[in-house]
Amino acid sequence: MNTTSRLELAESEFITLPDLLHVRATEQPDKLAFIDARRETSYEALDRRMSRVAGSLQRDGLRKGDHVAICASGNSIEYIEAFFGALRLGVVVAPLAPSGTPDSLRAQIKDSSARVLFLDADTAEHLGDALFETAVARVALDGSSIGIPFETWLNDADAANLPAIVAEDPFNLIYSSGTTGAPKGIVQPHAMRWGHMRRAIYPPDAVTLISTPLYSNTTLVSLIPTIANGGTVVLMKKFDAAEFLSLSERHRATHAMLVPVQYRRILDHPSFATRDLSSYRLKFATSAPFDPALKREVIDRWPGGLIEFYGMTEGGGTCVLLAHAHPDKLHSVGQPLPDHDIRTIDEEGRTTKPGVPGEVVGRSAAMMTGYHNLPGKTSEAEWYSPDGKRFIRTGDLGMFDPEGFLVLIGRKKDMIISGGFNIYPGDLEAVLLADPTVAEAAVVGIPSASWGETPVGFVTLREGADADDTLVEDIRAAANAKLGKTQRLSDLRIVPELPRSAIGKILKRELRDMYVASTGSAGRTSIEETK
Repeated sequence: MNTTSRLELAESEFITLPDLLHVRATEQPDKLAFIDARRETSYEALDRRMSRVAGSLQRDGLRKGDHVAICASGNSIEYIEAFFGALRLGVVVAPLAPSGTPDSLRAQIKDSSARVLFLDADTAEHLGDALFETAVARVALDGSSIGIPFETWLNDADAANLPAIVAEDPFNLIYSSGTTGAPKGIVQPHAMRWGHMRRAIYPPDAVTLISTPLYSNTTLVSLIPTIANGGTVVLMKKFDAAEFLSLSERHRATHAMLVPVQYRRILDHPSFATRDLSSYRLKFATSAPFDPALKREVIDRWPGGLIEFYGMTEGGGTCVLLAHAHPDKLHSVGQPLPDHDIRTIDEEGRTTKPGVPGEVVGRSAAMMTGYHNLPGKTSEAEWYSPDGKRFIRTGDLGMFDPEGFLVLIGRKKDMIISGGFNIYPGDLEAVLLADPTVAEAAVVGIPSASWGETPVGFVTLREGADADDTLVEDIRAAANAKLGKTQRLSDLRIVPELPRSAIGKILKRELRDMYVASTGSAGRTSIEETK
């Protein structure tokens, strides 16, 4: 194994995560690496368990380049041991979202060619008959009878003759959320994770509280650099605002990665104002649009800085907003990181100027290899500059301001074309969010016989607001008074909550389908007819 020291990490060309963790186990054997609800483990103990997992997979006939899948209902140290131990053998890990439908999960297990499935009893119950149709060896992380109990499965011997792993080798296979279609397997190479590990924002004394699921790239881009740099990770099994606050105090958390909806729930918790959160140095946010007013509230009420990351699981390029340092740029997602080439392009592939909207594309050292078994989809996700450089398309529409801050407008697929005019849902959502009774807002395009598409809004209400027909019309009328004629909302619905993925992204396709199913048509209204 490599023996790179902490001081050499920033200058190293490449080191795998398993090798780096072995270094940490030698440097600081007794330091806590992970803490979960049931147990804790030191770097030395983690390193030993990873080697036993690698040995167990090798005993079962797996080799470098083979695949395993992990699908468990909550975060745990056993999950980490299985994940990182497989990496030590050069095995590719596919962490799957247990919230997926049984049919979708079955398809992902098959697509990944996983030879072993690590799971728990809750996941097995959710999968039902689909589990037994996968014909893959099962290991129960929770020790249940749904598979070989993890402790029974573990080999006493370490793996022999570990393979050499190079930067281009696949690290993991993360399936997209499927919010715009069938989930696609995103192949992330070791080089991409190496770029995350070298981030200096997680010092050796960091205590990072993880409350998002381990199958999500949002989680891994925070967890991996923390552990790579010798810090401690506290794992929540599942997110709960009260428990998050309690764990923050108990462990004196210094860092946390959260999605915007989690920030809202934490700030709204009745005990927030009485909690001691003074240990926090930095909080991070990513994965979903972050309302500028909510950013401002986090900065004002929660000690420590706030950093927003904008990027994709596919990689390409990352923008960073130091929100606490740029309070006048909270409407943006920040500026590109050094050595990250991010541009906006028009339909003909020409780079647009500042202030002119275009699709966001990015290029950096952290880029996916491609979509697993989907070369056509991989090509669709790529854009090549005139000098032949490869970029990843984000599918987002945005524009740079004169200072180089990127302002997002919305998803390209979500853009509404009404009467030949382009309507950006984000513009309409910002107007709805300015209403004092509105807590959250989403706008989707609904088929229209008159206009092709027409915008329909969905909102949740702030506490104390009374959801009645008068309020619906008041909200819509107030918004339409501020919008251009082509932008006007043809309908508005108040909903108890907006449908979201497990990582907090609003599922606009579900809203669109729900609306069409409830109206049986495009829902033509007088507003629509008089645009």
